[in-house]
Amino acid sequence: MSTGRATVLYDAPGPRARTLYHIASAAVAVLLVAVGYFVYRALDEKGQLTSEKWDPFLESSSWTTYLIPGIRGTLVAAAISIVLALILGAALGIGRLSDHRPVRAVCGFVVELFRAIPVLILMIFAYQLFAEYQVFQSKYLALAAVVTGLTLYNGSVIAEIVRAGIRSLPRGQTEAAAALGMRKSQIMRLILLPQAVTAMLPAIVSQMVVALKDSALGYLIGYVEVVRSGQQLGAFFGNYLPSLLVVAAIMIVLNGALTVLATRLERRLRTGRKNRAAMPEADENAPDNVLSGMTVPGVDITGEHDKRR
Repeated sequence: MSTGRATVLYDAPGPRARTLYHIASAAVAVLLVAVGYFVYRALDEKGQLTSEKWDPFLESSSWTTYLIPGIRGTLVAAAISIVLALILGAALGIGRLSDHRPVRAVCGFVVELFRAIPVLILMIFAYQLFAEYQVFQSKYLALAAVVTGLTLYNGSVIAEIVRAGIRSLPRGQTEAAAALGMRKSQIMRLILLPQAVTAMLPAIVSQMVVALKDSALGYLIGYVEVVRSGQQLGAFFGNYLPSLLVVAAIMIVLNGALTVLATRLERRLRTGRKNRAAMPEADENAPDNVLSGMTVPGVDITGEHDKRR
């Protein structure tokens, strides 16, 4: 009798199928172990696994000369591009919901255009454009190109996130606010956006992580960031594998910190909304509230005489 449980999607495997699955799993495990062994042998023959390859990371000069400037470059480019992308994405997303057809058409064209172009192409194009017309000084040229590419691409993606987040809200709220005489700008600012931000935050955080990782593409146009710094460190000391592993660990820490920060912000926003919803609304007629807790002989709070008299 089969011990497996049938599900809605598929029937439970029988004895032969389970045996085949076990054999296949064992074969894959053996294959992975073999590949790992060959990789280990190759790295060991090249001397990449010796302790001497990790010694440069114990020296302060390796961090002050290579890694710390690279980390600073990554954080600067990511922070500027994330802020600008949020502003651009909010403007384009709201513009795509406009009642005016020309505004919707222009915002839709911009979003679809820059979403379809790879980030690296945007960076190279911006670099050549800024260099040709000397828009920025030479020391800021690579940073401006990286920020421009990341802002245009991620801003276009965030615009779609904003549009989808606002569209996901019930139409009854918009209709009720319009029935109260609120303008569309007030409805968007006071009713829709505060609710949509909490729903959009996980997707926006994911796009922020993408922007942080894509900043590494700046090394192709000469921008100093952590991946380029790690490559330079590996070329100088001849320890490419440890350098790449350290760079990977740094990127994991940066992305993890950004995710934790955004998660706490989301939790705080949700908690704030719940607390505001649980608080009783204050009555504008303060004297009536005072009278509501008092008992006046012969007169009730509505002004009518006590019928017991």
